[in-house]
Amino acid sequence: MKKSLLWIVVMLLSISMVAAFSLYGCKAAAAEEAVEEEAVEEEAVEEEAPAKAAAEEEGKRGEGIIIRFDAGGPEGGNFAMNLYSGAMAAGEDFGAKIEVVWNDWDPGKEIETFKQTIAAKPDGAVVIGQPGDDAYGPLIDEAFAAGIIVTSICTPLPKTLEKYKDLGFGYAGADLYSAGYALGEKTAVDYGLGEGDRAMVWGLLGEPTRGLRTKGCIDALEDKGLTVDYLDIAPDVNADPVVGVSTFTGYVAANPDVKLVITDHGGLTATAETYMTAAGKEPGEILIAGFDLTPATVEAIKGGYVQIVTDQQPWLQGYLGVEQIVLTKLYKFSGLEIDTGAGFVTKENIEEIAPLTEELIR
Repeated sequence: MKKSLLWIVVMLLSISMVAAFSLYGCKAAAAEEAVEEEAVEEEAVEEEAPAKAAAEEEGKRGEGIIIRFDAGGPEGGNFAMNLYSGAMAAGEDFGAKIEVVWNDWDPGKEIETFKQTIAAKPDGAVVIGQPGDDAYGPLIDEAFAAGIIVTSICTPLPKTLEKYKDLGFGYAGADLYSAGYALGEKTAVDYGLGEGDRAMVWGLLGEPTRGLRTKGCIDALEDKGLTVDYLDIAPDVNADPVVGVSTFTGYVAANPDVKLVITDHGGLTATAETYMTAAGKEPGEILIAGFDLTPATVEAIKGGYVQIVTDQQPWLQGYLGVEQIVLTKLYKFSGLEIDTGAGFVTKENIEEIAPLTEELIR
């Protein structure tokens, strides 16, 4: 009996010792595994840190690239500021340095500042094609010969595009004639205008290429049977649209039967409420159609002073112009042709778009 009890005690002790050793082994293995996992994680962190540091050291892909950007109008002007805002956003995204010039929408000034650009020898230049191919052509030849990449926004330079497209000369902007024709046609159709109705188009018919949009407006209205009076935007009105108040009021007084005015200029469109108020007209008494969104134009649409606007999205033009230079400089991409203006803004969709105008994006 005693031997049996002793045997049982020995067996129990053996089992306890085996269990203890097994438990210790499991804990040791688990601890070893945890240490190994911690070592792997530390190794991954160590590998990640140099990669991150290298990426930070490398910087943005366009860093060091210098681009001279023509914002077109006067500093602070509505359309010009949208172009500027888009260009600066692209400069920030790519890391490029943007040097801005302002020209009051004066083709002569645009030519002079471009001569200064060539002398400064940036990596690239974004121009507005308002002076036309004949005026810009020889200077753009000189720029490319000096290693300066040039591209155009807002107003195309078709001959120059054909000549230098493979070297990065592109165009970001609306197809001008089509944009003008579409606006004139839509306004006439939507408001039932036709034979016997009078319209005035206030534009820039005399400017090469740029005048195509004005011509498109006139052609569309005449095709619908309207009588069209054309008024040229004077240089001082081009630079400061408020100066055009007397022109508008004088025309309206002399032509009380006018039913529609198309302002082929973003700044003039933005001043439409001022023109109408000065002429003693209620919202919608004369229909106003025009181009480009600004905070003032948004309010004029909401208030019924402007009926239809074609938005050629100048922020996008500024952004794409800078992007073109960067991509061509880095990767030898050829020039891109991008139509930025195909949509209409009216009272029906203004609320959705309005917030973006405050940010100078639309």
